Parts: sequence; structure tokens; C-alpha cells
Amino acid sequence: MVPMLETSARLLRLLSLLQARTDWTGTELADRLQVGLRTVRRDVERLRELGYPVNATPGVAGGYRLGAGAALPPLLLDDEEAVAVAISLRTAATGSVAGLEEGAVRALAKLQQLLPARLRHRVEALRTATVALPGAADPQVSADLLAAVAAACRDRRRIRLRYRGRDGLTTREVEPHQLVHTPRRWYLVAWDVAKADWRTFRADRIQEPLGSPGARFTPRTPPERDTAAYVSHAITSAPYTYQARILFHAPLETVAPRTSPGAGRLEAVDARTCLFTAGSNSLRELAVHVAVKGFDFEVLDPPELIPVLREVRDRLDRAATLSNPDSS
Repeated sequence: MVPMLETSARLLRLLSLLQARTDWTGTELADRLQVGLRTVRRDVERLRELGYPVNATPGVAGGYRLGAGAALPPLLLDDEEAVAVAISLRTAATGSVAGLEEGAVRALAKLQQLLPARLRHRVEALRTATVALPGAADPQVSADLLAAVAAACRDRRRIRLRYRGRDGLTTREVEPHQLVHTPRRWYLVAWDVAKADWRTFRADRIQEPLGSPGARFTPRTPPERDTAAYVSHAITSAPYTYQARILFHAPLETVAPRTSPGAGRLEAVDARTCLFTAGSNSLRELAVHVAVKGFDFEVLDPPELIPVLREVRDRLDRAATLSNPDSS
């Protein structure tokens, strides 16, 4: 009885590995499962007998791949459940539920790899028949694009982006590393092959369709251990007209819940103060942004922000007086 349990557990582990990445060599699977190559081949045959289409490619560069159209291991979902999960993941991936976006994209990339064609048609039909009501300023990026980019990150394959940046629409060949989500936007951290450097791309500026994934690449050492911190620094140090440095007279842990990583970078100075660095093309937007946080602060840079703060203060004073003339 024990060998049977061990075999069943190993088959589930093998299914999990085949779903986590597109291609595996027999040696890689044997190492992960801590068995010999002959056992891997026998286990693959058992999976095929159970109805899972495991494709094998012979030769030195060959390996194993779980084919599309398989049941959804290890969760055995029926058609209605699979469609419901796919639609829910699409909704969560586009930011409807805070905190679920990145996990939803990873799960959606796995699900779409194995979803049978008949179910993909049903998901697409439901998607085209529904309309979301986003915020007016929310940048839109499709779940299909996010899933495709996430799959390229997972499988370590180059992708060719048609990207609309400051220089207009350009074509960029990149080695995708990771997707990062802020409360308002998705960003892709990738190695730009032509520029031989790390770059951050706004996902809503990537033009669809993405196209087929390219050659495999060997992962490079990421620019920082914390990819989210790297994106925060990249987007707040962009070439804005104004770069602001604001000293808040409040501890970092008090200011942080009111500060989005996509809006600026927050660093502790000491136990009672923290430094906020942000860029903007509008001094008025900067003035309002730091004022509404509700903490006392000093402007370190730029000096042009100080008269704008006075202007905003005076306008608020006039508004308060006009709104309640009997208070004077």
C-alpha cells in the first residue's frame, strides 16, 4: 500500500511541475522528483493513461510538456467552474479587487495554458458581452496581454513589444523579468536587448497583439532584490519637469499607508520624520498631493513649489469664507 501512495503523490507532484512551466527536460523532472529517468518515463505514461496529454520531444534538446486541453490539475473543475474561474481571474487581474491583481495574472496565465478551446470560446463570448465601468483616469490593459506577458516571464522567453513611449511607437525586444502592479497601473520590468540595460514599461502602453514568444534566455541578475522598490524608483525619477523632495514631520509607518508606491518614494529619515520624493509636470498637482496627506511638512525641493502652496492656501481660505460668510 505504501508504494502506491508514494506513486500517487509523485504523480500529483509531476502534474504540478508540468503546469508550473511550459517545458521540462527529463533530467530536470528526475532531479525535482528525486527519481531516475526510467521512473519519470513510467510516470508520464501513467498520466497519459489517466487522460493527461503529456507531449514528449526526443533528442538532446527535447523534453516534456503538458498539452492544452487537459483537465485542470490538481483541481478537477467541470466546464462551468472553469469558465467561472477564468472570468473571475480576468476581473481581478484588471484591478477590481485590491491586492489580488498579481496573483490573478499568474493564475490566469496557468489556466489559459490548459483551457480547452470550447471553454476559451465561452470565456471570450462572456467577455465581449460585458462592459466594465472604470474610473475616468484609470489606464486600461487587457487581461489577455497581462497573461501573455506573465507566461513569457514564467517561461523565460523573449518578447517583441510595440511600445508607445516618449519617442512615439517603437519596437523593443526584451527579456521579461516580472510584472509589478501599483494601485493604478501595471509595469513590466525587463532587460532591453538593444539598450543592454534594465527598463520599466507601462503595460497599458504596450500595443496588442503581443505576438508569439521568442527564444529562451538565461535569467539575468535583477536590478534590485525588491522589484517593487525598483519600479517605484524608476517611475518617480522619470524626466518630469519638477522633482520634489518633501520632508514630512511624521514617522514613516504613519505616512506610508497614505502614499502609493506609484506616486513617489518614501524613506525614513529618523524616528519622527520621513522623506518623500516624487516627480510631476504640475506644481499645483504636487502642492495638492502633499497637502491632502494630512501631515506637517517642509519643501526641500523645488523652491518654485513654495509660492504655489501659498496660492493654494489662499484659494482654500477664500472658498471657506465664501461658503460660510457668517463665520467672519
